[in-house]
Amino acid sequence: MQYIDNILFAALLVAGIGLFVKGLKEIYRNITLGKQINRSDRKAERWATMANVALGQSKMGARPVAGFLHILVYVGFIIINIELIEIIIDGLFGTHRFLASVLGETLYKGFTATLEVMALLVLIAVVAFFIRRNFYGVKRLSMKELFGWPKNDANWILVIEFALMMAFFKMNSSDLLLQQAGIYAQHGYFPVSAALFAPIMDLV
Repeated sequence: MQYIDNILFAALLVAGIGLFVKGLKEIYRNITLGKQINRSDRKAERWATMANVALGQSKMGARPVAGFLHILVYVGFIIINIELIEIIIDGLFGTHRFLASVLGETLYKGFTATLEVMALLVLIAVVAFFIRRNFYGVKRLSMKELFGWPKNDANWILVIEFALMMAFFKMNSSDLLLQQAGIYAQHGYFPVSAALFAPIMDLV
């Protein structure tokens, strides 16, 4: 019975990977419906353009605030994926803060503190984007072409990322409280969770 948590985690992980692979197959199928075009020329230029647009750098020049907020949103997904590595290892093998043993305590504290600060910036960016998109009345975001699924899709992305960041802070806050209670060994440094979220959870 002591391994029931690990077994349940593994089952949910397999189910999640299955849904992810299914989604990839649907995207690939949709891509293959298009006409093939030879794009093997000007590789350096194409890669540079892709990086410029995908990372939000092209927005930084014309709209620096929006561009910076876009980059923070991308950072949010990176944070979740980095933390996901540790979550998967801990969930499968029953370890606690596995990366602390790999990085060393000092480096791990800097690592977790950096993730917390970046996650807070992502939260601020997501809320700012949501308000700006839905209540601020930006002309280029209020065009009729964006009504319907484009607007809903963008809003769902923001809502989901907000939920992911809040789950990240809830996890760290819960872990911090358990560490302070002596249930878990003390690993990491969580300044944002300690200041904003753990006190609230401690009252619940």
